Amino acid sequence: MSGQLVWLVILGGAGMWVLYKVGQFITNVLEALAAIAVVFVTAWLVVKAVYRGARWLYRHPRSSAAGLAALLWMWLFGLVSLVITAAVVAAAFGVWRWWDLASFEPWAGRRLRGWWQRWMVYARHMPDWLRACGLTVADQGGPVTVAVTPFRRTAVAPKVNPRREQTPRIVTVRSGPSWDEVQVRLVPGQTPEDYDQAARALAVARGVSRCQIRELGPDLVSIDYQRVDRLAEVVACQSLMALRSVRGEDIDLRKVWSGKTEYGTDWTQPLVGGHTLTAGATGAGKNSVGWAPIVSMAPAIRDGLVQVSAIDPKGMELAYGRRIFSRYAVTSADALALLDDLVDGMEKRKAEFAGHKREVPISREHPMELLEFDEIGALIRYVGDRKTREAIIDRVALLTTQGRALGYTVRGYVQEPTKDTVPVRELFPRRICLRVASKTHVGMVLGDQAYDRGAWANRIPESVPGVGYIFGEGIREPLRIRAGWVPDLAIKMLEEFVAGPAPLVDGGKVLALPAPAPAEPETSGGAA
Repeated sequence: MSGQLVWLVILGGAGMWVLYKVGQFITNVLEALAAIAVVFVTAWLVVKAVYRGARWLYRHPRSSAAGLAALLWMWLFGLVSLVITAAVVAAAFGVWRWWDLASFEPWAGRRLRGWWQRWMVYARHMPDWLRACGLTVADQGGPVTVAVTPFRRTAVAPKVNPRREQTPRIVTVRSGPSWDEVQVRLVPGQTPEDYDQAARALAVARGVSRCQIRELGPDLVSIDYQRVDRLAEVVACQSLMALRSVRGEDIDLRKVWSGKTEYGTDWTQPLVGGHTLTAGATGAGKNSVGWAPIVSMAPAIRDGLVQVSAIDPKGMELAYGRRIFSRYAVTSADALALLDDLVDGMEKRKAEFAGHKREVPISREHPMELLEFDEIGALIRYVGDRKTREAIIDRVALLTTQGRALGYTVRGYVQEPTKDTVPVRELFPRRICLRVASKTHVGMVLGDQAYDRGAWANRIPESVPGVGYIFGEGIREPLRIRAGWVPDLAIKMLEEFVAGPAPLVDGGKVLALPAPAPAEPETSGGAA
């Protein structure tokens, strides 16, 4: 027994020693693996930090350079020196802005404002605004599996690790005197149309009256916020005194000044090579849209390069400048005769230039024929007999479909832009929508998606006549404009500018009236 006990003790000790050695070996291996893991994790974190830092420097070069310069300055010269230098630079910018705003704004103002708006406004609040407007994409999870047995049916949802919702990233911010342009990178699952539909909600979130979405690329949109309304004040028409020395040949009929845009730039209209339909309620400013470009091209009318005809069913709006127009009609019969005369002239030009020119060059022999058709819906829908109305529709259709290359332009104005009122509205490639009564009217004039893209013409207040939206050839997003206001005196001056002084009218025989008798003095009376 004693020998067996000895062997057991020896074997047990050997086993313990083996276990010790194995444990020591495993410990060394684990320590080595832990060291390797620490090295790799540290290296991964360093690479990740370097990558993120490099990406930050690449995305925000100006902010990064300014921050590094400030830190370097503070390290070399101290915090007090940095504060004093920043104050001196800020004072210098303030003096520059006060002294010459025109040069300060493009060189420094817009960059400083864009930097401030990005980091102090949009970087802080835009994620919350996008989330509130439903413009983030959350993880929807996997499909639900339904297990069916003879006894019951059980739905089993797979376990999904919760993920942070995907928020569109701000690419850059540009800030002008009145607008902020926030370029946003879309996340998978979004389309630019999602932002079009949320434009009104984004404007409310930002606290502004207007927001417009512009598509810059397949996954890039610009959310434009209007901070300042540059169309709140009346826009004056061009001065006829300044146009007296201008030759008619110097007027570019493809860029005729008509007013101002919401960006503060000049709004020009092409009056040759296309037709325009303007819709607006009573008092919306259709007269300004019509008269402002006529004033701007007054030298061309004076020199015989443009002939303006007018159809004025009300006999009031255009009659005030009657001598400006080479043809003028009020009744439906006269309007039909005027249209027939224009169609006959168009046919003559067609026969003369067919096979020689693709477009008729504008000259005194072949001037541009501009037809101003006020209240086009009245003569097409309401006034006159059915046969005359159908004939007017046919003549307008001929002018709008064939007149572009022949130098004939039609500009129509209507209050109710429905298809029944203006059956030829699709023949007008350029549209202007002033204040209208209904949201549906916006779509009738500018297209189905115009309201979603920011053409809120039904929300234009009555206090700003002449304000509207344009939507036409080469324009995807509606552009807000305000037509130049033409007062009555300017119209009379335009008549004299184009047609010369008005002829004197014999007032007839002057009657000598007796002088009024002096009034009898009042007598004071008492109570009866």
